[in-house]
Amino acid sequence: MIIHAKQALISGELVTDVKIEVTDGLITSLEAQGSADLEIAGTLIPGFVDMHCHGGGGSYFSAKNVEDIQKVIDTHKKNGTTTTIASLVSEPLDQLKEQIKRLLPFVKSGKIAGIHLEGPYLSPGQCGAHDPALLRDPIIPELQELLDVADGSISMVTLAPELPHGLEATEFLVDNGVVVAIGHSDADAEVTKKALSAGASVITHFYNAIPRIDHYHPGITLTGLLDDSVILELINDGHHVANAAVELVLKNAPGRMVLITDAMCAAGVDGGGDFKIGSLDVIVKEGVARLKSNGSLAGSTLTMKSTFERLMSEFGATVEYASYCASTLPARTLGIEYVGEIAIGKSAHFVELDSATNKVVNTFTF
Repeated sequence: MIIHAKQALISGELVTDVKIEVTDGLITSLEAQGSADLEIAGTLIPGFVDMHCHGGGGSYFSAKNVEDIQKVIDTHKKNGTTTTIASLVSEPLDQLKEQIKRLLPFVKSGKIAGIHLEGPYLSPGQCGAHDPALLRDPIIPELQELLDVADGSISMVTLAPELPHGLEATEFLVDNGVVVAIGHSDADAEVTKKALSAGASVITHFYNAIPRIDHYHPGITLTGLLDDSVILELINDGHHVANAAVELVLKNAPGRMVLITDAMCAAGVDGGGDFKIGSLDVIVKEGVARLKSNGSLAGSTLTMKSTFERLMSEFGATVEYASYCASTLPARTLGIEYVGEIAIGKSAHFVELDSATNKVVNTFTF
């Protein structure tokens, strides 16, 4: 089929009057000839890539039935996410294995692009909305068990490198093709640098569940800002991170910020109410999810649509840069070569923006 777009983001630049040919779900030409099968009045950009998402539409990726897992995928696709990594929270090892097994068919079919284990290898001092009773040290035999069960579907693991065996685990996972993210951690600057040297390449939801900037005792946060090699996930909802802190990343870590949702099940659900994260009770009010027990933030209710639009409306980001943060960089970070850009050979995954407002109006996958 041929798609004619009034404007499209090609190789990082906005180009007018573009004809895109799609064959068997792949982009085969950006200079197609002939009449169009689909007319796009707005701007086409690549579909969003969410590398950290737990749930949405009232369900979780950890759900026990296929319908609920599909509901998460569909909820976020309506909001522009065409490539999703399914994030799982800390659970007993046997339960975690069962959750991975249930997600395997979704990975094999391409409905999700991989699995992210956010825990249980986290610091008790930075557990956030993870049950501290479930946290454990990342020993190699246990990690091998999880990799074996996952059959190549684990894309990323968040861990605290200061834990016993943390650095060894980082090297092991990287050697096995898994992206390692530092997160839910109290690591000091020395340990953080060792983890990055061992192959860690991401900091999970930067600023959140890591120590605050301390000019006497630099840790993960300062190290992450200064090290040009590390990618910084950011929950840009106005609640997890103050606007001034977002601006600090934009100015001091240019090209290294990835927009994520870290969405819990209430994403895409109107109103608030009572929910769960794992076994923990959560209350959602005015779009903010917090643990009932201590008021800690408990994931977000974001969609990629909302965080993408907020980056432009609140911080003046261009369409080109916002798309880079929401699509291109996360795809590159995870090594997903078939998405993240509108280019020949890439999957035909698109988001349409209203040409006047740059608001997301449609999602297309072919």
